[in-house]
Amino acid sequence: MTVGPEGHWFEHLADHMGPAYLRYSFTKGTEQEVGFLVDVLGLTEGMRVLDVGCGPGRHAHALARRGIEVHGVDISERFVDIARLEAPPGSPFQRLDARRLPFEAEFDAVISLCQGAFGLSDGGPGPLGAPDPDRSVLDGMARALVPDGLLAVSAFSSYFQVRWLDPEVATFDADRGVNHERTVVKDEAGRDEPVDLWTTCFTPRELRLMVAASGLELEGLWSVRPGEYAANRPDIDHEEFLVLARRPGI
Repeated sequence: MTVGPEGHWFEHLADHMGPAYLRYSFTKGTEQEVGFLVDVLGLTEGMRVLDVGCGPGRHAHALARRGIEVHGVDISERFVDIARLEAPPGSPFQRLDARRLPFEAEFDAVISLCQGAFGLSDGGPGPLGAPDPDRSVLDGMARALVPDGLLAVSAFSSYFQVRWLDPEVATFDADRGVNHERTVVKDEAGRDEPVDLWTTCFTPRELRLMVAASGLELEGLWSVRPGEYAANRPDIDHEEFLVLARRPGI
């Protein structure tokens, strides 16, 4: 494992939720999301996919059932353990920090969905100008791709977040583009736990610049929401953007 000694704020949240994570409504569109990704990524049986921030493995399991070899990584040991329980043969899961991915040109495609890692790295206030953790995640995913391999990553929309900001439970740091929400999550037994959520939000322009800086070529950038992945032009009405990018061939 390559998790830093400081840990990560998401680990406590995942430890508490455990399997209850899969009860939340945003996890119910897995099959639609995977079907869309199979099409746009051109995935076929036997191809290798890296799922970064895989959580309990819902996308990885759905891909593996289609004959695709999936390697899932997540910073939460609890989620990795859950993912392993129902993992199809040939689909390994391991605890890794997405900011320190060790892979080099190993995968036909890389995915990071539903703020699985990209967008959850910047936990709490910190100095402006510090290294961008989300850029580190994107760089690592780009390195993991074979030449001509494709990446699909979702990112929360700054437009949507500011438009629907509830000041009673959330604040938006315009300097950093980070939304901070104080909320309550339930565990499998229904017990409540107050938690802080820190989500970095993006504009399409930011995402295009980050993709280019990571050495990737943009193939598509669409507005989506969980369970409704489609090639929608960027707008202010959907919660997320979905980026499709290619690592240039040699």
